[in-house]
Amino acid sequence: MSEQKTMGYGEMGYARKTRETLVLGPDGSPLTLADLPKPETRRWVIRRKAEVVAAVRGGLLTLEDACRRYRLTVEEFVGWQHMIDKHGLAGLRATKVQDYR
Repeated sequence: MSEQKTMGYGEMGYARKTRETLVLGPDGSPLTLADLPKPETRRWVIRRKAEVVAAVRGGLLTLEDACRRYRLTVEEFVGWQHMIDKHGLAGLRATKVQDYR
């Protein structure tokens, strides 16, 4: 269901790396760059964290792009991924972090 956009041509005419333009969000609905949280987001609810993780995992954003865009550390992002993998979306709940560690 994902779409890809070629980023252009590099030297020698080789196609550059492609980037996904559409991935499945955490709830199974289509997710595009326009659907992601705004870069100035300050309040990180479960859904927003999960959308950013889904965007990186699906190739919509690179890890570096996501960290720069949202002013996250790699460790913080990896922590979100780990909590989703281990506890599902409920693991992203800020009030329950100590329960899951």
